[in-house]
Amino acid sequence: MPRESIAEFAIDRMQVLAPDGSVDESLEPDLPEERLRELYRTMKLSRRLDERAIALQRRGELGTYAPAIGQEGAQVGSAAALSDDDWMVTSFREGPAYLARGTPPHVLLWYAMGMEEGSAVPRETHNMPPSIPVGSQALHATGLGWGQEIAGEDAATLVYFGDGATSEGDVYEALNLAGVYDSHAVFLCQNNGYAISVPREKQTRAETLAQKAIAAGIEGVQVDGNDVLGTYAATREALERARDGDPVFVEAVTYRRSLHTTADDPTVYRLREEEAEWEALDPIERFETHLRERGALTDERIAEIEADVEDELASEIELANEARREVDPADMFEYVYETLPPELARQRAAFGGEADGE
Repeated sequence: MPRESIAEFAIDRMQVLAPDGSVDESLEPDLPEERLRELYRTMKLSRRLDERAIALQRRGELGTYAPAIGQEGAQVGSAAALSDDDWMVTSFREGPAYLARGTPPHVLLWYAMGMEEGSAVPRETHNMPPSIPVGSQALHATGLGWGQEIAGEDAATLVYFGDGATSEGDVYEALNLAGVYDSHAVFLCQNNGYAISVPREKQTRAETLAQKAIAAGIEGVQVDGNDVLGTYAATREALERARDGDPVFVEAVTYRRSLHTTADDPTVYRLREEEAEWEALDPIERFETHLRERGALTDERIAEIEADVEDELASEIELANEARREVDPADMFEYVYETLPPELARQRAAFGGEADGE
């Protein structure tokens, strides 16, 4: 029997908003100007929240924090495509996506402060709490999407993870099961170039990350993740397909312009020249240029938005700190074990609590 090719595939790449702010009108989503300004404000709010949170962490008022600076376009654009009935499943860097779905900044700060209130899942929001183990949330999303298929729901589940997660078995298993069971899942991979300090070229030889879904029978598409309109359009299309039981993998190519977390120093593994190249592709600056050109933003309107963001964050940070001051740190010993092990009992005693473990 002769040797012959039995399978072929191609990966489409989408971009609506070019780096210079020009737009492909044939692909541009039909969004009113007020909605566009909302997206812009959310991106600005997220950027300032991250900057303020880093400063708070340095002062000892937050725990380890993972900023999303540079990835606002990929997250705000994709989260904006969700319907109220859709579920959102995240990792630990999805602050912009939470803000886009209405989560107040003080709740994100509670999470970084170690307060369980920051992990609450209000039923009406359909937002899962952040998942720390890399890639595990993809399995949760496949399960949610499978449940939506079984229940016949006109809804989908959007799950976020990074390029590093595509090197984990959990993601492959999630993709495979999603394909087999028609899960209503959209897998949104933010390819920001690094799995902490490991560059993409040391993770995989695959030309794209989107093609990793093909083995599971799932369509993969790549989008410019610094293009908020392109990411919105690609995710909206993927969600529409997923609601019919056809899962999709979306690779959003972006860049983490700041720290992996506040425990990281990216200057150890990244070149300043590389960072400068991506700085010129900043998603907020690109979107601002576009909105200025279409008359949706002016200097005065931008100044109003920035002042409003500062006022909101000042209030939200105070809300977060008020709740933090009411927390008794000794409570950390109370909610894991029914009977406190001797070693933890000794630690609680040293901390100022009771020593008997009762």
